[in-house]
This record gives sequence, C-alpha cells and structure tokens, in this order.
Amino acid sequence: MQTKEYLQYIVEKIHSTVFATVDGEGRPVTCAIDMMDYDDSGLSFLTAKGKNFYDRLKANENIAFTAMKGEDTLSCVAVSVQGKAKEIGPGNLPALFRKNPYMEKIYPDVRSRSALTVFKIYEGTGEWFDLSKQPIERAGFSFGGAQARETGYFVTDKCIGCKLCYSKCPQKCIDISANPVVIRQKHCLHCGNCYEICPARAIEQR
Repeated sequence: MQTKEYLQYIVEKIHSTVFATVDGEGRPVTCAIDMMDYDDSGLSFLTAKGKNFYDRLKANENIAFTAMKGEDTLSCVAVSVQGKAKEIGPGNLPALFRKNPYMEKIYPDVRSRSALTVFKIYEGTGEWFDLSKQPIERAGFSFGGAQARETGYFVTDKCIGCKLCYSKCPQKCIDISANPVVIRQKHCLHCGNCYEICPARAIEQR
C-alpha cells in the first residue's frame, strides 16, 4: 500500500488509538485519541485546551500511537506511528465534526466547542503488522519528510549456508536458496531466533 492508504486505514477502519505523550518529568503517558482525518501530509485529531493532554502536546511535540483492528490476536491488524504533532488551531473543526458526527453528542453546540483545537501529526514513520495472514505481513511507511529506518535482522556475507536459521524461524521467511540466505523482511516477526542460532554470527540486528 501507499502511505496515504495506511493513513486512511487508521482513520476510517480503526479510528480509535492508544496515544502516548511525555509528561514534564519525562514519563510516558497514554490516552485514547480518535484520529479524525488524514491527507497526503499526515493525520489530524482534536483536543480541548484545558486537558493535561494539550499541555503535554505543547511542551513536547514527540508522540507515538498504536491502533489495532480485529476480533482476536490472529485476526489482528496493528499500525504503529511515531512522529511529531503541532497545533494548527480550530479552523478545521467544522470539517472534522462533519466527518465525525458522533462528536456532536460530546460537544453539542458552538459554545461548548470553543475550547477545542486541532493538532496535526505532520511528520512520522509507521509500521503495519498483519497477523491475519500466513505468513504474517509487515511493512513500513513514512510521511512529512521523515526517513523510515531499516530495522530487523539481516544476513551478512559471513553466512556459511548451514540453514540452521531456517530451522528455527517460526514464519519460514528465510530464502535458503540464496547465498548468503535472505530474510524476507515483509514476513519477519523480528523474534531474533535466527540471530541466536547462527554459528557464524552472520546475522546482524539493525
């Protein structure tokens, strides 16, 4: 999928997220936040200026959230995002209320909405993790100029072709026909079994 499709999935298919910010003492704090809208450049949500959540966002723009959809673990799609959020003001509130009409039951009139403001996650990297497929599917994405970092386990030229890594891989996502063998990153659990068993120390973690 393209980045915009991941953002659309978060807003339209999952919507409610577990959102993390940092308090004044550097401790993580979580809360439930609905993602209200998306575009090519990021995600939008709202909050009230009287909330501690608002204070944390203003003090530190670094955020993270995880969103999940599924009836149980093996039917679950999880999307995680790390990035930066900035206040863009109340100008988009009417559009967000039209797109999310349930908000009218929480803030029923213009006067009650006067404390609300909109934030945008304008830069970030994300990871898509789909346990409903076999083998599992994993993918990364980025937006707003953020650079996605390559993470996981990778085989180096030290590989001796013993295939022990494949024997211990729960997803059998290692191509042992190649030399050196190749880990198919989009199916990897990042469990580290291959790293632990490799006798040649040919697998590195990034």
